[in-house]
Parts: sequence; structure tokens; C-alpha cells
Amino acid sequence: MDLPFVGLATFAGQPACTDWDQLDGADVAVLGIPIDTASSYRVGTRFGPRSIHEVSTFHGFGPEGAFDFEDEVTYLTAAEVKIVDAGDSDVIYADTKRSLANAELAVRALLDAKVMPYILGGDHSITMATVAAYSNQKPIDIVHLDAHFDFIDGRSGVTWGHGSPMRRASEMTHVKGITTLGPRNMASVSKKDYKAAKAYGTHVVPLRKFRAVGARAALAHIPDGERVYVSIDIDSFDPSIAPGTATISHGGFTYYEAKDLLREVAKRFDVVGVDFVEVSPPYDPSGITSLLAARASLDFIGSIFHERARRRDRS
Repeated sequence: MDLPFVGLATFAGQPACTDWDQLDGADVAVLGIPIDTASSYRVGTRFGPRSIHEVSTFHGFGPEGAFDFEDEVTYLTAAEVKIVDAGDSDVIYADTKRSLANAELAVRALLDAKVMPYILGGDHSITMATVAAYSNQKPIDIVHLDAHFDFIDGRSGVTWGHGSPMRRASEMTHVKGITTLGPRNMASVSKKDYKAAKAYGTHVVPLRKFRAVGARAALAHIPDGERVYVSIDIDSFDPSIAPGTATISHGGFTYYEAKDLLREVAKRFDVVGVDFVEVSPPYDPSGITSLLAARASLDFIGSIFHERARRRDRS
């Protein structure tokens, strides 16, 4: 019966492939980066990847894919996408910099194998490593869903904390631009870092503005077909549906708001990589945060490869 509580807890029950030299034929590789030593407040995101993997078995599917009656579309069929679980990058206890270097090497290995990396964090510092891995690729834009700007330059000499990934990404020559969607509340950014983000050219759509204009308008400044890397912080969602995170900010995206936004991203752009970060299971005994991350990830992967197939059919 292949019940979700039987067997190995690979992502959505898909095949495991931890030898990154043997990824031929895969379209997307799900990789965990279980680091939380760059967190400035509560830790626990080191357990995020394992928790998301485990609960994702509830959403497992076979080669026939998963039917969405609302869209009247079957997503994630074997004909459209082959997903493999690539395991985790190596973490060096109490050594954030070496752990991030290992994460970058892992993502480079996936890119060398010509598969799309789908990364499960870990705190948001991992994005500095995952985006750095694209330095030998064509330039990318970053679409960033977050309650915060994550544009901190440094604190007490620490420049690689989980509040700095967009600042570090802005310094990378292969990053063309950053779009931050959903920031909110007074604590989302300091005045100094806000000015720095605007000076760089970060396109910011606060949550209330996003709700007024919608996903299409929020992304209209990015040309169709652009290569896009998407970074999703679970705190971009409202804590009523995602309480398991370190830096909660009330008033976030609903499930359907984020689903529709990510579908618009998949329709308009060439998504070349994704990270989903800051899930911290210790703060959510119910497990709904991990379930949301797993469900939203499968929705997004399904949309990405369904839209790729549609573009191929039209060409």
C-alpha cells in the first residue's frame, strides 16, 4: 500500500540519490542544508529538512502524478518531472563558514549534473551559499518571499548571519536584481539597511501593497523568461498556519496567496533554483509548519515543470 509511515522518509516518497555523480535523468534534486548556527534568536532550523522530508511522505505520489481538481490539471507526472532526494550537505558542528562552504559545493554539484536544486533549510544564511553556487551560470534574478528584508550588512563583525543573505547576494556579480515580496511590521528592517536595499535597487512589495496590486503587478518589472532563483522564508506566511519558525511576524501570506504567487513565478520565468528556509519544528508540536512547507514545495515544483512542459509544447 506504500503508506506514508512505511519505509524510508525520502522527499514525497521519491527515489533517493545521494551520489551526486549519478543524477543523470533527474530534473530536480531536493537537498537539505541543516544549518542553524547563523540564527540570531531561536535555533532549531537544523531539524527543518528532516521534518519536511518526513511529513512530505503524506503527500507522496506515484508516476501518475497528483490531480488538482481546482485547476483540472495533473501535476508531477513521471512524463513531466523526475524528482530525486539528494540527501543533505555536510554540516560541520559549530563552524558556520565551513558548513556554508560545503553547502555551496553541494549545490554546484547539482548544477554540474544539470538538475534544478530545490533546497530545504536550515536558517536563511544558506542562501548566501546556494546563490554563490550560480557564479559560473548565466546571471539570475532573485525573488525573495520574506517577512524581513534580510539586508543586514553585519552585526559585531558577523556578516554571514541569517539576516544578511540578500545583502551578500547583492554583492555577487551574477545577481542581476532582487525582488522582496511580503515584508511587514516595524521590525522587518532598520532604516540604515532599508536605505541600503533601496540604493542597491531592491524592488520591494510590502504585504499590504501586494494584496492591493496582486502577484502579476508585483512581478511586472522582471522581464518574461528571466532566469530566476526563488528564496522562500517560512516566516513570509502568517504564523497562524506556520508557527514553527524563529522570527515570527504576524499578518503574513495565506497558503493560497503564496500558491498563486509562486504559480505566477513559474508561468513567467525560468526558475533555476529554489530554497525554502527557516522551518523550526521545535516551536510547532502540531507539525503544520513542516506540512505547509512540504505542500507548498510540491505545488511549486509541480507548477514549474508543468509550465516548462507547456512552453515546450508551444515551441
